[in-house]
Amino acid sequence: MTDSPILNELPRAQRLADRAFDSLQRFLHVEAVSGAVLLIVAAAALVWANSPFAQGYHAFWELQLTVGLGTLNFSKSLHFLVNDGLMTIFFLVVGMEIRREASEGGLSRVDQAVLPLIAATGGVLVPALIYLGFNADPERGQGWAVPTATDIAFALGVLALLGRKIPRNVRVFLLALAIIDDVIAVAVIAGFYSADLQVEGFAISSIGVLAVLGFQRIGIGSAPLYVFPGFLVWIGFAVAGIHPTLAGVLLGLMTPPRALPMREPPLQVLSRVLRQLRRGDAAEAGGPRHLARPLRDLRHAHREMLPPVSRVQMVLHPWVAYGVMPIFALANAGVGLVGTDLSGGRLSIVAGTALALIAGKPLGVVGATWAAVQLSWCRLPPEVTWSGVCLVGLLAGIGFTMSIFISMLAFPEQESLIAAKLGVLLGSLGAGCLGLGWGVAFFRHR
Repeated sequence: MTDSPILNELPRAQRLADRAFDSLQRFLHVEAVSGAVLLIVAAAALVWANSPFAQGYHAFWELQLTVGLGTLNFSKSLHFLVNDGLMTIFFLVVGMEIRREASEGGLSRVDQAVLPLIAATGGVLVPALIYLGFNADPERGQGWAVPTATDIAFALGVLALLGRKIPRNVRVFLLALAIIDDVIAVAVIAGFYSADLQVEGFAISSIGVLAVLGFQRIGIGSAPLYVFPGFLVWIGFAVAGIHPTLAGVLLGLMTPPRALPMREPPLQVLSRVLRQLRRGDAAEAGGPRHLARPLRDLRHAHREMLPPVSRVQMVLHPWVAYGVMPIFALANAGVGLVGTDLSGGRLSIVAGTALALIAGKPLGVVGATWAAVQLSWCRLPPEVTWSGVCLVGLLAGIGFTMSIFISMLAFPEQESLIAAKLGVLLGSLGAGCLGLGWGVAFFRHR
């Protein structure tokens, strides 16, 4: 068996393509880039919804897609498929992030998790109280949870724009706080924005959950095989009256944080198979057919080098950051500003949401953190100063994705929904600009 050619011996076009793909891979994992893409798409949606083609914007997302088999027909709008279908993948990644952080990250130890937990709790309570201060009316008050969420991608993207000026532990603190925010947001959606629960749905979802557990028990590690039981969980949640995207969170939390056990450690399998392939015994004995077993072992060992929760999250991250979230932003950030009716207290929804994100989030995060430190419940992580805590509080006010999602559950009436979205957009933009300015002003000396 001859050795494969080294990189310099490859055709020039192939060398250039390899370098381009490597650069693209690195580019796609830069958090500032994904945040910028989300911002550009949201701006494009706003422009589209306020242009002469605004009617086409709304008509496009209300297009009905129908799939039929005999007398069975499934017909839903494109808007539904984005918000209830694609966003399940987003929530799946959220669940995996929670699972991974709880097993080996910033939430794996109680002493590390206490401070972001207290800060996140303050960052939920204060914005909710500010919003309710503007919207005491029960109908408008149902949007109290809209300004309590944090958009991880946007917040980390703005933080990444500040570069190496920001200490690493500030980023860890923000990430842990945002993940706890997501946990609280999921609990709020399940507890306050679910319809009348139906037992039949729980029976269907239980079948899917048991299938997932069974697959894990017998050692099935191929992710595509979990799609069908995951789909059963999604259908069960929809039938039960729970928002179906929460099926993604449940499945993410069920993803194992440890690699599946193998008869041989993955590194030993890799070494053994490579020795076989170098000797060429299998190829000389019977041709490619006898390579099937060694290559299968090689694929399994390569797969189990990383635990499933990390492996699947790494695969899905570019698709979520550059596909699911931009599509969601394009479908939902298009708020028509011309002719929008803000009477009947809807202006209070805008003001309450925006102020809760811009002022309520930092007040809640910084205030709760200060109280916890003063009471000696915990202390600031190394290299995290009070300027860093203020930066985290300001960036936590970037709600966007999760806040818009909650607003659609809280306000079935279209005009109130538009007001809530407008408040989210203004508040998130204000929080992002203030956070960026604060970071430049207080960390430029580093």
